[in-house]
Amino acid sequence: MTHSFQGRTKIKTAVITGHHPYEVTDFHLLFRSVPEIDFYPQNMEDFVTDTGKGRKQYDVLVFYNMHMETPVNKTKEVLEQLGETEQGILMLHHAILAFPKWQLWSDICGIQDRSFDFYPEQSIRIEIANHHPITESLTSWKMIDETYTMKNAGESNEIILITDHPKSIKTIAWTRHYRKARIFCYQSGHDSQTYSNPQFRTVLARGIQWLAGSI
Repeated sequence: MTHSFQGRTKIKTAVITGHHPYEVTDFHLLFRSVPEIDFYPQNMEDFVTDTGKGRKQYDVLVFYNMHMETPVNKTKEVLEQLGETEQGILMLHHAILAFPKWQLWSDICGIQDRSFDFYPEQSIRIEIANHHPITESLTSWKMIDETYTMKNAGESNEIILITDHPKSIKTIAWTRHYRKARIFCYQSGHDSQTYSNPQFRTVLARGIQWLAGSI
């Protein structure tokens, strides 16, 4: 469900935030720097109450929210529809921690116990775990990011990035499927120190392309 823009095919990408502070300008610049996508930033409340063309118009949904309470009413109804189509889903950084007591979110993320501790501004070395279109031609790199200690993504996932940092989950990025949808979970992405890293940008851009089926 990509569409043409100025002679090129762009990936319609909704980026959904809420209940966690972030560097708004640099975060928006990060997504605007990806030439393959059309970027539609929105708060979770706007996403679930959109009366426009509908949520299914997007090729990819990027969640960057960190709601702690299990959703109810309209939010629950909308999020329960995830995976009904091939619309790709990216769980970015603290979105992996959202809705910690909700089984549905754990099933999407591929980690059942999502209890965590966090450590800001860690120097972390990222290693390639498996060949994948998202990691094609990449080699290991270092960057500054917030890390989490929590359960690793398990055997139901394809692990593509790892680290041996003592204050981090080992599995940094992984792919999986949930119902009909491709899922990409990426633990990195706290602030501008990470947003500006070229390898992080490459993984993010390729992740969105993989979710949309374009690589």
